Amino acid sequence: MLKRTLLATAAAFLACDVVAGEFCNSTAPVVVHPTPPGVNKYDSFTVQVRSTAHKKQEYTVQPFLVQVGEANTTSGASIVHNTSVAYFDFCGPVEVSLTYNNGPIHSAVVRPHSYNIVPKVHGDVITFSLDSPKNVVIQVNDNIWDVLNLLTNPIETEVPKPSDPGVIYFHPGINNSTAGATNKQLLIPPGKTVYVAPGATITLPLAFHNISDASIRGRGLLLKAPITIEYSSRITVRDLVLINTNIGVAVSSDVTVRGIRSFSIGAWGDGFDSYCSRNVLVDNVFMRNSDDNIALYQHRNNWSGDSSNLTIQNAVLWADYAHPINIGTHGNTPNPETMDGVTIRNIDVLDHREPQMWYQGCLAINAGDDNLIQNVLVDGMRVENFREGQLINLRIMYNSKYNTSPGRGIRNVYIKGLQYNGTNANPSMMLGYDGQRNITNVTFEDLVINGKKIYDGMKKPSWYYTADFVPMFANEHVHNLTFTAS
Repeated sequence: MLKRTLLATAAAFLACDVVAGEFCNSTAPVVVHPTPPGVNKYDSFTVQVRSTAHKKQEYTVQPFLVQVGEANTTSGASIVHNTSVAYFDFCGPVEVSLTYNNGPIHSAVVRPHSYNIVPKVHGDVITFSLDSPKNVVIQVNDNIWDVLNLLTNPIETEVPKPSDPGVIYFHPGINNSTAGATNKQLLIPPGKTVYVAPGATITLPLAFHNISDASIRGRGLLLKAPITIEYSSRITVRDLVLINTNIGVAVSSDVTVRGIRSFSIGAWGDGFDSYCSRNVLVDNVFMRNSDDNIALYQHRNNWSGDSSNLTIQNAVLWADYAHPINIGTHGNTPNPETMDGVTIRNIDVLDHREPQMWYQGCLAINAGDDNLIQNVLVDGMRVENFREGQLINLRIMYNSKYNTSPGRGIRNVYIKGLQYNGTNANPSMMLGYDGQRNITNVTFEDLVINGKKIYDGMKKPSWYYTADFVPMFANEHVHNLTFTAS
């Protein structure tokens, strides 16, 4: 019943959010955008692309430099690494050719592995095909830093006119718009669309504050330009590339974040955070961040209230620090809150590295501050061989750094189609706090660890717990934990 209810709720939410069909111009099936100002060109890779229908016409795509990092566990500072980003639009199948300029190629892979894209290598050239727009990482010689993050889009069909009175238009250049800033931030009026053209860069914070029916979209870049959506409704953020730019949603409803690509380095480098909000959809995103990729919270600052109907789907996540997905933590001890209805669907986790035991978990559901978290559905999550951390961490937490009380509970969690292939995972944890603050009704369906299906009916010694084969430790305050196979 729980599974049917959660699936029906998610389907109803998605039915209200229709994506426009892709347009294909047969004479211009590939669109290459100028390098946005504010970033530097970077030549680890030479990128060329051509349509399979027009093989004589080849396009060169210039990568640019983005910095990512890892934690220095002695100093706490970031160890900075350079990586490459390139992006273009296309329709119909294309062939991608990459020349690696930093030495001989001993191995090359295209990730996520679930896309089943097998590249060919000839000398220093890597080739592969894309049948539709998607975001991929090309990794050479097992180097996770000097990769190419290749971001592709459908060809844009809804380009507004700069003269449209309903549009705040950012032309190519840095902050090249007639829009005026207030207190060094752009306050977006109700009913307006902010359009960031190819070759445009915004470096101003953007705020949707107590408004409705507004959006920001385009093929441009946001550079250290955080987006805050608070006390607002019917807001859309779409298709942008974000560098050191967090998206925060607070006490808002009917918010869609779709098609964004996010990179960050440094402290508090979350990609997306939601607080006390409802009807929030995060769809088709690519995120490599220096903190949680996606975090769903309750009360913080002046924000309060319950959350409901939060959906994360079709996401590729790489957490150089902390969690790919983090749920819970912050809440309102004097006035307890509830997060009810979280759907996580079709997720690829490329990496997770967190040396601190408190903050591990590719999927972390940690109820603190008297939060109650209930009715969570995970449907299809593939986890590749991450560096350091846990696959799952479900916990009623009381961390004195961040919490004023333990959470009330975690109830009704259904995890279907979770797959992990790797060797570095620490044992997963499922920890209730006490007899009243517990974890209840958790089901794993078709859990696969390194190709082996884990379920209660599997062949094992009678005195072993099924969780031992994950491996996972579930304490005495976890009730009705089951593992099934379809």
